[in-house]
Amino acid sequence: MITREVVITNAIGLHARPATFFIQKANGYKSSIWVEKEDRKVNAKSLLGVLSLGIAQGMTIKLIAEGSDENEALEGLQELISTGFEGQ
Repeated sequence: MITREVVITNAIGLHARPATFFIQKANGYKSSIWVEKEDRKVNAKSLLGVLSLGIAQGMTIKLIAEGSDENEALEGLQELISTGFEGQ
């Protein structure tokens, strides 16, 4: 299991469209992936779960992955977040 903290930089945070791109990307990996904000942890492959966290611009979240492609999963998700979901 590996973890990584990332800061949400896009203007609208992880809501609606960006959240959809995020979970689509997460679903492309075999590993179990979670998003943690403060004391709540949700499945990164669940749109309702991710939306329920209310992640806004400037917030820091923790990504957690466990499985055969955990490194690739966190690299891919961090890249998606760091580009502000550009090109999606």
